[in-house]
Amino acid sequence: MDLLDAHLIPAVDGVAFGLLLFVVAAGLSLAFGTAGVLNLSHGTLYAIGAYTGAELSDGTWGGLALGLAAGTAAACVAGAGLSAATAPLARRGHLAQALLTFGLALIGGDLLIQLFGADELPVRVPEALDSSVMLLGHRYPAYRLCFIVMAVLLAAFGTWVLTRTRMGAAVRAAADDPQMLAATGRNPRAVHTGVLAAAGALAGAAGVLGAPIIGPGPGTSENVLMLSLVVVVLGGLRSLWATFFAAIAVGEVQTLGVSLAPDLAPYLLFAAMAAVLVLRSRFTEPTAGHGPEDPGPDPVARLRNHLAGRLRRRPRGTPRTPGTPGTPGAPSAPSAPGTAGTAGASGAGRTAKVAGAVRAGAAPREHASRVPVRIGRLPGGAAWRQAAPLLVLLVVLISLPALLDAYSISLAGSALALGLLAVSVTILTGYAGLPTLGQTAPFAVGAYATANLAEAGWTVGPVQLVLSALAAAVFAAAVGPAVIRARGTTVLMITLAIGELTGAVVNQLKSVTGGADGLVGFPATRALWGGEEMLEESQLYNYALVVAVVAVSVTLLVLRSPAGKLLTGTRGAEARMRASGHPVGRYLLVAHICAGALAGVGGSLMVTVQQYLAPADVGFEIAAFALLAVVIGGTTSVIGALLGAGLIVATRDWVAGSWPGHGPLLLGVLFVATVYLLPRGLAGLRGGSGGGSGPPSEAPVTGGRPPSPPAPHPAGKVSP
Repeated sequence: MDLLDAHLIPAVDGVAFGLLLFVVAAGLSLAFGTAGVLNLSHGTLYAIGAYTGAELSDGTWGGLALGLAAGTAAACVAGAGLSAATAPLARRGHLAQALLTFGLALIGGDLLIQLFGADELPVRVPEALDSSVMLLGHRYPAYRLCFIVMAVLLAAFGTWVLTRTRMGAAVRAAADDPQMLAATGRNPRAVHTGVLAAAGALAGAAGVLGAPIIGPGPGTSENVLMLSLVVVVLGGLRSLWATFFAAIAVGEVQTLGVSLAPDLAPYLLFAAMAAVLVLRSRFTEPTAGHGPEDPGPDPVARLRNHLAGRLRRRPRGTPRTPGTPGTPGAPSAPSAPGTAGTAGASGAGRTAKVAGAVRAGAAPREHASRVPVRIGRLPGGAAWRQAAPLLVLLVVLISLPALLDAYSISLAGSALALGLLAVSVTILTGYAGLPTLGQTAPFAVGAYATANLAEAGWTVGPVQLVLSALAAAVFAAAVGPAVIRARGTTVLMITLAIGELTGAVVNQLKSVTGGADGLVGFPATRALWGGEEMLEESQLYNYALVVAVVAVSVTLLVLRSPAGKLLTGTRGAEARMRASGHPVGRYLLVAHICAGALAGVGGSLMVTVQQYLAPADVGFEIAAFALLAVVIGGTTSVIGALLGAGLIVATRDWVAGSWPGHGPLLLGVLFVATVYLLPRGLAGLRGGSGGGSGPPSEAPVTGGRPPSPPAPHPAGKVSP
């Protein structure tokens, strides 16, 4: 009885907290499960309602009603706007949606701080609810009991709407069969907008009603988003009642779990999330292709192709030359599907076989004589064109210490460290086809390993790099089997859970990580045995540049090797490789380990350059930045990832310095602009629409002429 009395209030608090998470997660589940939008700005919708309700609250019933109406309406409008923002990304998959909505969350969070201030706002509830009632001999806040009743009623009402009304049938049909819904006279696009507006309204209403429980302030939106993602993963997308019970369980872990097992509670949620996702992936066969989704039309590439097509157009009367399609003796162009006769069909079949053989990494026997042999010769023009960006970038990086001040040089060193993290994400996302939001986990392992080695007196740079890379590789090998089986959005969620678990360890293991205070004051690194400690920014930058050049060179050599071709094959033709006897799982695990080791090197480099380490340096935001750097550069461009990392660091730390307090806003604009304007990244701006950011796609139709077939793209080709 004494134990029950001691934990009764935390248990009831867990119910209230869980029901609040249920209302938020119901909207997130609705957006993802029926509208197909992975909304990482859902926590910001909650914050909109919370700030609005707190601002309008005056301790009266009228103030509560006005705040509820205004907060719900504002979040509803924001949800409808989100529908318009994500409409152009409908065919580009969840990765582009995640980046866009994360950018919108950064923008929205900055605007909310500008409007309402950076301090947590007080919330005044009506006097009748601002009191306590007796509950089994204990006094308990009346408002929380009232909220429990309202949330249960909302769960029952939502289930009734989705299962018993025409509106709910339309929503389910929009998710399962939009073509059938359109045949009935309903507009699937309008239903899609209505679903996201309703999801926003739920989040806004939860923000207004939940403000006395999770008040509006810095970090509120991120906390609510992470907990809601856990609820959605545990409850699934099929039933509101499953989401309801999952939310109650999460609420109890957050309150009663902290009371009963304070040391284990921080790990339970994301451990359960990862376990559920891994178990689900075990019962699902991997898809045949698990590479990045179609990036969709590139507006810059469309304009370039249009202009190039006009310039290449032959004047009238120009005689046809041998080798031109349509002349005697020239190979016939493959016919469009469904329009060719027998000869055209057989020609198209031969072309497909040749292209398939080239993609597999071997030239067809009948064309072997046409492949030039370049043994003992200098690299050709194409090789020099590929190496030119590397050489130009290297020259620019070498000259930076003579051009920049000390602060800017330190930022350049940090950009190199983040760039190595981004390159590791490129290996997983662009080549292995495993998009990740948790690569900061091995990055953190390498960073804290270096800091602890320095504190123990191991200050030689190469020793720190090797041991940090080894520790990160061991970590990646341990978590790799949980990642490589999954595909698509499930990989994102598993890696996110791994990253958050690592963050929880960082905050709890104070003897190793320093906890929330981080680590500072450890001895500086020495470049070589017997050398002096590197204290000047120029010394640290030159050290970081040498390490980055070596790491990137090794990465490019591996990706251009037969091993890199095998890795590319697992992304584009997994089913064929499995049928041919290739151990695809082993290839992916090795890639995951190597990417983890590279991330560990980046973490070690970051600690050496910064000479301090805080939990924010290895948090979720850094993982999102690394993924954005990959998208900016192009998902298979190693050098593009480095350029993207430099652009992010410059925007966050240098450009934002001239506009203090608006760093998140500038980064959010960068996220949004990248998703819309560079669907294939910077690599897509050179050499056609493919540009090394994935398989080449057909050029858009211009001038009423059909697009030319894409040129064969050798497997394993790496964009510099």
